[in-house]
Amino acid sequence: MKLKKLVLTGAAGRLGSYLREPLSKLCDELLSTDIADDIGTLYPGERYARADLAKYDQIDPLLKGADMVIHFGAIVDEKPFEELLGPNFIGSYNIWEAGHQHGVRRIVYASSIHAVGMHKKRDFIGIDAPHRPDTFYGLAKCFTEDLGSMYWDKRGLESVHLRILSAAQVNNARALGSWLSYDDLIHLVTRAIDTPSVGFSIIYGVSNNDRAPVDNTQAAFLGYRPKDNAEQFAAEVLANTPPADVTDPAEMLQGGPFAKVDLGQSGLAQMAVVDDRKKT
Repeated sequence: MKLKKLVLTGAAGRLGSYLREPLSKLCDELLSTDIADDIGTLYPGERYARADLAKYDQIDPLLKGADMVIHFGAIVDEKPFEELLGPNFIGSYNIWEAGHQHGVRRIVYASSIHAVGMHKKRDFIGIDAPHRPDTFYGLAKCFTEDLGSMYWDKRGLESVHLRILSAAQVNNARALGSWLSYDDLIHLVTRAIDTPSVGFSIIYGVSNNDRAPVDNTQAAFLGYRPKDNAEQFAAEVLANTPPADVTDPAEMLQGGPFAKVDLGQSGLAQMAVVDDRKKT
């Protein structure tokens, strides 16, 4: 059944750029939003509205008549707490509260491995692993997961929280386990939308990697069956990678470089993330 209206936040971002087209085919109207002035050529059925997540009066009218919200808008790096407070904390509250006020049925949220980033990779954690954020950025993900849980328990607003590991090109040893391909990202978001009943749910956003460090068994009911495997890149990546330092948190913990940096300091600066966003 085609939905009447979907709202996508973070539409100007790298992941948002890959979600716009498939989401536009799932609904009569896709309302994409971000703080950028524009996002390029729009897809059939898509319109764009510039809005600041931290300002409720800008977010509230966008959710009128929406069936679901795909909430990918945020600052996507570690920053001082004060810089993350508006978009990553208050922004999430604004989405959930406006969603409740307008009768939105479900929110699909781009959470992150950084909500549990201080767990050891060798522990092969499941979706029930307790929060152990590695940064203020990860703390914002914990806050929003708990927000979603509370709004489900108290107000019946469903949500699926996608703990994305790393949806970026595989150019380092960590990504051999953490990679989420764009095709699998689209599949994951689609399952989060079309599963009939989700309540409050968490699932790891990771492809079908031989070396994946997390366990999605308890989220199998969502029907997410990733097809891509980072092992295809292993020979090239490992040929250029020195032996692991078992004393280095960046290598041993789920959060990678985010688990090592000081609070408020960029985690992405330690990573070679390629900006390969889809252009329209």
